[in-house]
Amino acid sequence: MSSTDADRHPPTALIVGASRGLGHAVAAELFDRGWNVIGTVRDATARTLLHDLADRSDGRVNVEHLDINEPTQLAPLHERLAPRTLDMLFVNAGTTNNESTPIGAVPTADFVDVMVTNALSPMRVIEALEDLVSPSGLIGAMSSGQGSITNNTTASREVYRGSKAALNMFLRGFSVRQAQQHESRRAFVLMAPGWVGTALGGPDAPLTIGESVPRVVDVLLSRLGKPGLAYLDRFGQTVPW
Repeated sequence: MSSTDADRHPPTALIVGASRGLGHAVAAELFDRGWNVIGTVRDATARTLLHDLADRSDGRVNVEHLDINEPTQLAPLHERLAPRTLDMLFVNAGTTNNESTPIGAVPTADFVDVMVTNALSPMRVIEALEDLVSPSGLIGAMSSGQGSITNNTTASREVYRGSKAALNMFLRGFSVRQAQQHESRRAFVLMAPGWVGTALGGPDAPLTIGESVPRVVDVLLSRLGKPGLAYLDRFGQTVPW
């Protein structure tokens, strides 16, 4: 999409999970680059960074409520967004626990919590809202380099790693179904942003949000118009499955 086209018809992105951290930063970066942005927050009563962005956006940023772990909220959100066409749907979701616990010792409830939040719920969002995305648009999710089976040479964070590997597999399956059923021209992206200092990444992370997110957005925008699924890092390099 050329800058001239963007000036005439500002593209629209839906960023799911945009109240803080990487999701908010992606929303803000797209806004700064001329996009209209819809961002979701989980807590409908709390003031967030996304609300601050919306306040200064002159109507170009809208805040919606969605707890991705509550499937009943998806149909109402779809209804509210139905008048709009999305050029990008990007799901940012992540939680972790038992970071040093071998997988066989992870309590079942903790395992389910991570797998539902990181793998099942993002795919439910994508399945529920994909028809709002332009046939030439982009659907993506925030994965992690730790979802790479090939690159797992250090162990640790086993339930988190497994959840991101599961997300990768599920989006791959979805992209294949899309191609079979619709001859889809959409781009699909699994994004590995690097180890970033967020609430999830922790204080030891070597990257700041400002060092990661502009590159992440560069990669997402570079994939527009390129059909098929890519698992990429913030430099646009392919991450091995």
